[in-house]
Parts: sequence; C-alpha cells; structure tokens
Amino acid sequence: MPQLTIEISDELAQRLEPFQNQLSELLTRLITINLLDDTASNVVASSTHPSPIYLEVLDFLVTRPTYEQILAFKVSERSQAQLRTLLEKNRDGNLSPSETAELNLFEQLDALMTMLKARAYSVIKTASDSSNLA
Repeated sequence: MPQLTIEISDELAQRLEPFQNQLSELLTRLITINLLDDTASNVVASSTHPSPIYLEVLDFLVTRPTYEQILAFKVSERSQAQLRTLLEKNRDGNLSPSETAELNLFEQLDALMTMLKARAYSVIKTASDSSNLA
C-alpha cells in the first residue's frame, strides 16, 4: 500500500492521535467532500439547478410527512433508474466527476432517509407498545 508523509504541527498531531487508526478513512471522506464542493456543486445543491433527486427528497420532507409516510417513501422510478445507471457506470469505472458527485448525493440522501425511517419506526413502535400496555 502506498504511504504518504506530511509535516503537521505538534498541536495537530496531538489532536489526530486518537484517530490514527481511522486516518485513511477520514482522508477519503475529506477528499469526497472536496470533490462534491469543487467539481459538482451544481449537482448537489446549486440554487439554480439542484439535482432532481435532491429536490424530490426535499419536496417530500417539506410536506411534513407522517411517520407512516416516511416509512413508505421511495424515490420515483426515474430517480431509481438514474441510480441504476450510475451504479452500472461505477462498476465499469466510467463515472465522470459530476456523476461521482451525484452518486455520492444518492448515498447521502439514502443515509438520511434510512435514519428518518429508523426514527419513524421507533416512534411508531413505542406508541404501539404503549397502547398495548394500556
């Protein structure tokens, strides 16, 4: 595996010491974030041309959905088809920088919706358990 040597301040070295086993992952995340910011900001959240999937999720969330609606939410077939295309290109190693950013956006939105669904399920389950006890 290639190695990278960099000079950092003593203060930064001390702050990074607890994370030394995670530095590779942290650098990967940092590069991904910079890729999103530098090469494809219009894909992620440009005020003039936001990504359709971004708008789709945003439009859903501003409706103040119920917990049940959150659990049932799925992106449109068009968005699912775009995701399949991006995943296929990714497997083939043919993603452009903007497509990489779009795929990363899909992953971030999927993580967000997964957390929302888990939270909604927990609330529904707790309410159901409480009503069964009464």
